[in-house]
Amino acid sequence: MELTILMPCLNEALTVETCIRKARGYLDKRGIAGEVLIADNGSTDGSQLIAQSAGARVIQIDTKGYGAALIGGITAANGDFVIMGDADDSYDFTDLDAFVERLRSGVKLVIGNRFKGGIRPGAMPLLNRYLGNPALSLIGRTLFSSPVGDFHCGMRGFERRAILALHLRASGMEFASEMVVKASLAQLTIAEVPTTLSPDGRGREPHLRPWRDGWRHLRFMLLRSPQWLFLYPGLGLTALGVIGASILAIGPVKVPGIFTLDINALLYFSIAAVVGMQIAFFGLFALALGTKMELRITHGFVEKLLRLASLEGAIGAGIFLVLVGLGGVFYAVLQWGHSSFGALVPSEMMRITIPSVTALAVGAQIVFGAFLLGFIEIE
Repeated sequence: MELTILMPCLNEALTVETCIRKARGYLDKRGIAGEVLIADNGSTDGSQLIAQSAGARVIQIDTKGYGAALIGGITAANGDFVIMGDADDSYDFTDLDAFVERLRSGVKLVIGNRFKGGIRPGAMPLLNRYLGNPALSLIGRTLFSSPVGDFHCGMRGFERRAILALHLRASGMEFASEMVVKASLAQLTIAEVPTTLSPDGRGREPHLRPWRDGWRHLRFMLLRSPQWLFLYPGLGLTALGVIGASILAIGPVKVPGIFTLDINALLYFSIAAVVGMQIAFFGLFALALGTKMELRITHGFVEKLLRLASLEGAIGAGIFLVLVGLGGVFYAVLQWGHSSFGALVPSEMMRITIPSVTALAVGAQIVFGAFLLGFIEIE
């Protein structure tokens, strides 16, 4: 069997028969050996009987959720290729040629793009159309170097074995992001085709909850990209803190007629360096743990960085910073001694003590963070 047309179903009695009829008609018209598979997620309106009467194979998925229904359907599919789409008649199952052609040419994942194919009036809420979907798709393309312009299109086709090898797990709406993210990280060939989205024919509120499901998509993408969630922001904050503290340790910075940055700003920059280093190490811990667990998290620059990083080199750098900090402490005590251990001018001494404490804190973080990375990677 070449093709399975898969539809998740939850109380779609008004539209499921239409979708099945269109899908069966496409298979017959193109002479494709295939099936229409309904992954029912606990319908109580008789959708199962309607689907069976319309000529579809129906399986029951007990675990609730959009993703759970599709994972069960993909597992049960008989086709070498699977084209999935919602059973609410919002996608046109009579127009699947572009998907089939690209799958036959060797593309592993073919995603519909509703923004290129057209979104008919009333088919998508304005918030989703102009903010939610574009923003989440942009984040996904940035974090995972993915070519997909519409991360959440429900119409997509794929080679079944390639997608099963990704071990998809998300049970909710974030399943749509999980498939694209894992396929991108696995460097599968991905293509997009224009797809038209029409208003669904159910006459009721959709299962989608924009804010809740949008957050779940965003959370999934961030947790799958620890380099963007932790490492890059942490390194950026550390660099900002070190540069700012280094400048202010020499003396105050005056912007004529506006403000003067002095000891208070030095303290803030120093804290930024400490916090930034901690956040960066969170990223390294997550990346190392993900590598150890054989999770597909990242490739490219960060992967090379982890391979180049050595326990001894990091410990050496950390010890050097600790010694610099201790040197600053010694110098501060020496200056205090010159004043017979009496009262000091805060603006002068804080330029010594704040950088010293910062070097001690960052150095200690690097030393013990390096040991923790070594512990994670130990055979």
